[in-house]
Amino acid sequence: MTGPLAGRVVIVTGAGDGLGRGICLDAAAKGAVVIVAAPRDNAATTVELITERGGTASWHRCDVTDAEGVAECIQMTVATHGALHAVVHNATSRHSSTPVPLVDVTDDEWADHAAVSLRAAYLLAVNAHRHLAASHGRYVLMTSPAGMEGSTTLPAYSAMKGALRGFTKSLAIEWGPDQIGVACISPLSSSPALTRAYEQNPALEQRLTQHIPIGRVGHPEHDIAPVVSFLIGPESSYLTGQTIVVDGGRFTTL
Repeated sequence: MTGPLAGRVVIVTGAGDGLGRGICLDAAAKGAVVIVAAPRDNAATTVELITERGGTASWHRCDVTDAEGVAECIQMTVATHGALHAVVHNATSRHSSTPVPLVDVTDDEWADHAAVSLRAAYLLAVNAHRHLAASHGRYVLMTSPAGMEGSTTLPAYSAMKGALRGFTKSLAIEWGPDQIGVACISPLSSSPALTRAYEQNPALEQRLTQHIPIGRVGHPEHDIAPVVSFLIGPESSYLTGQTIVVDGGRFTTL
């Protein structure tokens, strides 16, 4: 495949469905070799969709909270493809979209949020660093408006996403001399969870979109993923430490 990401090897976590799948599809369409790092069988569908379109992808069954699993994923990627050019950490806790007041968040739920968002970001960083330094690569993480302005319904999720912004800035400073770009994306994107919410409450879509100047929730592949592809590509070499808000104008003060 040819394109702006031709020859670049990219690992995307949480890529079995939703935004992660959209990121994989767009990156592969632009020439990247995509490693779908996800624990569930739906990752195979992501790979099938990519290969059907003529792209190159493989599935590495990976639990991003497991240190050995993350190390193995990165080692196998480099051993197979000879390099690693970008990591996109999109995985998030299965509790992320469940409204729970902080006083009702269980220890296990808090631990899962922290493991999938923060521990995984750390594990990916320490294992990928030398390979990204060798390729002058990119590390992209996902934050949220909840992580920047807070949330009354998702306090645990908000805390983790806010922490990832600080992590992004710190890594950008530390890794700058290695010519590694580090950035955050704050997306407003449709998802399987949002689709289910629409089905349960048909009026929800109109209530959401009336607050978005562009008038719609973003499409994972066509609206959000192209920004990620830019960040993991060669043209973003002078951009680091920033949070890019891709939300149709919903949160203009972020």
